[in-house]
Amino acid sequence: MLAVGQEKLGIQDPNVIKAFGAFGGGIGGSGNVCGVLLAGVAVISSLYSRGSLEEKENPRMWKLSHRYMEKFAALTAEHGGLTCAEIAKVNWRDRDEAKNFYTNPESSRKECIRLVGEAAHALGELLEQETARETQG
Repeated sequence: MLAVGQEKLGIQDPNVIKAFGAFGGGIGGSGNVCGVLLAGVAVISSLYSRGSLEEKENPRMWKLSHRYMEKFAALTAEHGGLTCAEIAKVNWRDRDEAKNFYTNPESSRKECIRLVGEAAHALGELLEQETARETQG
């Protein structure tokens, strides 16, 4: 998700992508909040947050983050929530379950891949709409 966001923004910073490596599996394989949601908010933050305490945050960051979270919640509603445990239904601490997720073409991984695509599309639309608003005035 971050790689897609960076591409869309014309940025290439592998350190940012590396920093989010452990967000997979719901933050460190804990099954908590889906890394796709967190990465989408990180892309928005990279556009509108401040780089130091002396700078001021752009209020668009909060508005767009909330809109993205709403879209993500709608995309994951059928799974019952925003967590990796609810979406992927994998216990990441169980080696056999994790292996099945990555090697079985019928595993819930196909759902995660679909969700990444849909979330990236939703984020792209939000950013395009916001860019259009900015240019209009």
